Amino acid sequence: MQKERLQKYAELIVKCGLNVHEGQEVIVKAGLDQPEFAAMVVEECYKAGASKVKMEWDYMPIDKLNYNYRTLETLSEVTDIEKAEWQHKVDKLPCLLWLDSDDPDGLNGTDSEKIAKSGMARFPIIKPYRDALESKYQWCICAVPGKEWAHKIFPKLPVDNAVEKLWEAILSTSRVYEDPIEEWRKHNAELAKHCKILNDYKLASLEYKSSNGTDFKVGLNPIGRFVGGGETTLGTKIYFNPNIPSEEVFTSPMRGKAEGKVVSTKPLSYQGKLIENFWMRFENGKVVEVGAEKNQDVLEKMVAMDEGAAYLGEVALIAYDSPINNTGILFYNTLFDENASCHLAVGRGFNETIQGFEKMTSEECKKAGINESMIHVDFMIGSKDMSIVGVTEDGKRIQIFKNGNWAI
Repeated sequence: MQKERLQKYAELIVKCGLNVHEGQEVIVKAGLDQPEFAAMVVEECYKAGASKVKMEWDYMPIDKLNYNYRTLETLSEVTDIEKAEWQHKVDKLPCLLWLDSDDPDGLNGTDSEKIAKSGMARFPIIKPYRDALESKYQWCICAVPGKEWAHKIFPKLPVDNAVEKLWEAILSTSRVYEDPIEEWRKHNAELAKHCKILNDYKLASLEYKSSNGTDFKVGLNPIGRFVGGGETTLGTKIYFNPNIPSEEVFTSPMRGKAEGKVVSTKPLSYQGKLIENFWMRFENGKVVEVGAEKNQDVLEKMVAMDEGAAYLGEVALIAYDSPINNTGILFYNTLFDENASCHLAVGRGFNETIQGFEKMTSEECKKAGINESMIHVDFMIGSKDMSIVGVTEDGKRIQIFKNGNWAI
C-alpha cells in the first residue's frame, strides 16, 4: 500500500476521528499486526499537539491462553492498577483510539461461559468509571489489516496479497481519497440531513419486513432523537467521529417496546467466535427465543449476560446500497458489517440519543427508557428487499426504507 495514502489515513484518524487538541493525552490500543502504521498515527497525534501518547499492544493468541489457563477468580479480578488507570481516564479525559485487526475466529476453543462470567463479575466495578467518562472524551474505532483476518476474508489469496486487498477495502470504505477530511465533512453533513428529516417526523415506532423472515416492530422513545456521524463532547465541546467508517443514523429505542422476529443477514463475531445464520424473537421488548446454525450457545450466553442484555439498545438505519455493502465483501468484523446495511444492537443504549441528556444522570436516562447493560452488540438485519415503515405519534404511516434503501 502506498505510504502517502496510509499517511492520509493516519491524519484522518487523528484530525477527524479523534480530533486531538493541544495538550491532550492519547491512548492507542492496537494488535501487533501493523506497527509501522501505528507509529504513523502516534506521530500524527504529536503533530496535532498531543502532550503524551501511550501505546497499549494486544495479541489475541495470548488472550486465548489467558482465558484457557487462568481461573475464573483471576479473570474476574479488577486490580488496583486497573482501577488507577480508569481513574486517570476520568481525571484526564485522554483520547482513546482502537486500531482493530482482530482475527474473527481468534478465540475458538475457549470457554464461553468462563468469559461471560468473568465479564459479569468485572462490570459493576468498572461501571462507575465508565459512567463518569460518558460523553466527555473523544474516542475512535478504526481498522488495520491483520494476517488472520485478511486470510479469513480472502482465503484463496497468498497472505500478503490478502492483506493488501484488505488495506484497499478499509481505505476505500473510509473515504481515503484525495482529501479524506473534506470527504468526511460532506459525509457528516449528509448524515445530519437524514437525522433532521427523521426527527421532524416525530416517529413513535418502526415496522420491519423482509422475505427472509424478519417481521418486527420496535417502539421509539418519545423524547428520543436520531443521531449519526460526528459527536460533540460535553464540557470541552470537541467534535469527533467515533467510527471510521460509518454510514449509520441511529437511536436507542424505548426499553420494553419490541415485538416479533429478526433474522440476521451477516455473521456476528462475538468474543472471538462467529455466530452464523441466526435469529431472535422478541416479546415485550425482550429476547425470548434465539436460534443459530453455528455457535448458538454463544448467542444464548450473550443475551443472558445481565438483565439488560436481552433488550435492545440501538436501532440503526443504513442503505443497502452503501459503500461497504457495495464492495461485495463480508468483513467478519462488526465495524464494517454493521455499516453495510441496517442493524440492531442488544444491550446498552446511548444516553445521547434522548433530548436533554446532558442535564440528566445515568439513572434518569435509564428511567426515561434507555436500556442498561454491560454489553452492546450490533447484529445485521438489512436485506435487499427490506421495508421499514415509520408510524408517527399521530398515526401517520411513512415509508422510510423500500427495497433496502432510503425512501424518504
